[in-house]
Amino acid sequence: MTTPGQPAKQGNRSLDPHLRRYAARTAGMTASEIRALFSVASRPEVVSLAGGMPHLAALPLDGLATEIGEMIATDGLAALQYASAHGIPDLREQICEVMALEGIHGHPDDVVVTVGSQMGLDMVTRIFVDPGDVVLAEGPSYVGALGSFAAYQAQVVHVAMDSDGLVPQALREALAAVERAGRRVKFLYTIPNFHNPAGVTLSIARRAEVLEICRQAGVLVVEDNPYGLLGFDGQTYPALRSTDPDNVVYLGSFSKTFAPGLRVGWVLAPHAVREKLVLAAESATLCPPTLNQMIVSRYLSTHDWKGQIKIYREAYRERRDAAISAMEQHMPAGCSWNRPDGGFYVWMTVPEGIDTKAMLPRAITQRVAYASGTGFYADKLGSRQLRISYCYPTPERIREGVRRLANVLEDEAQLHRTFGPTTSRELPGPQNPSPDTA
Repeated sequence: MTTPGQPAKQGNRSLDPHLRRYAARTAGMTASEIRALFSVASRPEVVSLAGGMPHLAALPLDGLATEIGEMIATDGLAALQYASAHGIPDLREQICEVMALEGIHGHPDDVVVTVGSQMGLDMVTRIFVDPGDVVLAEGPSYVGALGSFAAYQAQVVHVAMDSDGLVPQALREALAAVERAGRRVKFLYTIPNFHNPAGVTLSIARRAEVLEICRQAGVLVVEDNPYGLLGFDGQTYPALRSTDPDNVVYLGSFSKTFAPGLRVGWVLAPHAVREKLVLAAESATLCPPTLNQMIVSRYLSTHDWKGQIKIYREAYRERRDAAISAMEQHMPAGCSWNRPDGGFYVWMTVPEGIDTKAMLPRAITQRVAYASGTGFYADKLGSRQLRISYCYPTPERIREGVRRLANVLEDEAQLHRTFGPTTSRELPGPQNPSPDTA
């Protein structure tokens, strides 16, 4: 038998000779079973309603190409050099201007630039969570967050949502249950605006109540807000951070309002927390890419970025309308869904007895893809739910994709009536994200 730390002996049947070397926390890192399916879903004949990819065709690419070329010609020595783990000063100041639209009065010193907001979330989890600690999160919740929490061996306790977002009474009950169990809640993770995947928004009335509950319980709030400026009626909700700066860590990103490929996000944190985040960033990446930060900074200073966000909002509203109208026309009886007021996603419940994860391979065979609901829960729920992303395909493709999905659901319902319900194999923990399910 091979002992820990020793190479596998010749003839060992293990597919992974390093299996005994891994840290215990890797047991919570589970690759998505559907990732291989999405290599098929990326084919042009498949309508993908799965990935949350922004509509980059709306960007002024010619102008950006010129600007970037000029920037490298004039400031290339700085753009291609190392920089601080904190982020370049100009960009941190501009980030404060962006957050001011949501009522946040932040200081550039308390902004830490990250390689996408996913890195920010990972660092926050890293500095706050010990193995066995509890993280509260809406149910369902963002798959990338669940992956980070699992990697740091946190126990996720879901808090129910309704059409007005997180339910305050459910939050109280979750806190009380964790306390009775003798466990420790480190923070509440929430996506208050145009939630991923549920598409709902936390009402104004509930925001103050949620913050007060967490303050009284001594629980930090981690506010993840990549979609906050993408409200279809132009309304911008006040950030939780704007009301309680001392107890809210705010995660932001340029992935949804500019370009995800640049991987530029940020964390706004109370001053003491910011120091820990900078240290964590230094150990993780040394520094975020200077070139990418300077591209974003140049874009913010030379382009009408607010006008560009308006273009995005209009494009996504048109796509939302196409998805909803097609669902109303084609979806079979027993299906229900919400009508999001912004963001990228519709959350749908299918008839009883249909398992959306088990159905996915058959949907891809019929040339349509979606994200099954089970990936958005840490407790194996969500088998009757799925997420439809309307942000990337054209309205015509969205309507065709919804029509195909409705046909798959009709066939699945017929199979259920004939043979009984289908179920998918359960995984031992939350799945890690990929660009297909982010």
